[in-house]
Amino acid sequence: MTTAANQAQAQYDLFLQRGLKLDMSRGKPSPEQLDLCNDLLDAMPGFSAADGTDARNYGLGVGLPEARALFGSLLDVPGAQVVVDSSASLSLMHDVIVYALLNGVPGGQPWVGQQPVFLCPVPGYDRHFSICEARGIKMINVPLNDDGPDMDVVERLVANDASIKGMWCVPKYSNPSGTVYSDEVVRRLAAMQTAAPDFRVMWDDAYRFHHLTGDKVRVAEIIGECARAGNPDRAIMFASTSKVSWAGSGIAALASSPANIAWWTRHAGIRSIGPDKINQLRHVRLLKDTATVEALMTRHAALLKPKFDAVLAQFGAHLGDVAGVSWTVPKGGYFIDLVTPPGAAKKTIALARQAGITLTPAGAAYPYGVDPDDSHIRIAPSFPSLPEITQAAEGIALALKLAVAA
Repeated sequence: MTTAANQAQAQYDLFLQRGLKLDMSRGKPSPEQLDLCNDLLDAMPGFSAADGTDARNYGLGVGLPEARALFGSLLDVPGAQVVVDSSASLSLMHDVIVYALLNGVPGGQPWVGQQPVFLCPVPGYDRHFSICEARGIKMINVPLNDDGPDMDVVERLVANDASIKGMWCVPKYSNPSGTVYSDEVVRRLAAMQTAAPDFRVMWDDAYRFHHLTGDKVRVAEIIGECARAGNPDRAIMFASTSKVSWAGSGIAALASSPANIAWWTRHAGIRSIGPDKINQLRHVRLLKDTATVEALMTRHAALLKPKFDAVLAQFGAHLGDVAGVSWTVPKGGYFIDLVTPPGAAKKTIALARQAGITLTPAGAAYPYGVDPDDSHIRIAPSFPSLPEITQAAEGIALALKLAVAA
């Protein structure tokens, strides 16, 4: 072993003695964050919606009017172009894909039998890729630049291949890189020529409200841009309160063109007589409006930012002089993308596990779980306490140093 390798091994061995045991495999809100919305349990003085609907009963498959209006104001779209359903936006994304496969979308035939393909900016969100893999949709990697997906690649692919039916996008504080799409990228996505007339952009706005700094980044509105470009049905936007209120008991929304909303309503009406309107009602009463949500998210940021800062400080202290290592410094969202030299991510994650730190599997940020360079590690600082995440970040850094030096 070289001197550097011996030093890295000694530091790692010393860290092992701490007996740490932490699961950082998902970006879960901490208990302190969940406590911010405990008043949800007291937000039910009655069961009548604004229009007199008894929220305890069947009906209103598109959601309560006030819940649609709330999401409309948060997403900058008319409430009539919003559906509020389910407790998680991932469920809505899955259903859109299934409905498209079985029934087609406005302007097209059922995707089943057409060998559909989706474009996937990478690194990206593993659960998007899982939906495609489970439903037999082929995936093609697209590089994710600092301002969004490489649009030269995207435009070339969609213009020449009618089997490409859609594309996953996380436009703000992307998982895991923290990337924010530029206005130019959004406009090009809205206006580009596609060989498939039924091409859809799956716009997962999961971190729209999740700022970590005072710079509350804005992204161009995809639904409006698509309408202005003459492609009104192209984008389907998804959002939820999963990391605003309670992760397991939130409300979710889908927003799109009138034609897409009518299409969704027709097919969703087969699987349900109505969503959980009690949960919608208590969320509306607690969250109220955009200003209330923004104030709540400032409180979330106050709990989250010190944890991100602690991770960045440990990485800087231990990895700042390690060749080929870098990491993102996001302005929002839930993740840091730690980039290793090629071939070191799996080994680092295995060494971290031996030190009691469970991370997202290597390759998760790529379709089929295959990172071609084995170089991306998703860091999720949110759930552990500040002392725990500080130790964990140190352990991850020491594991990476050993993986590189050995």
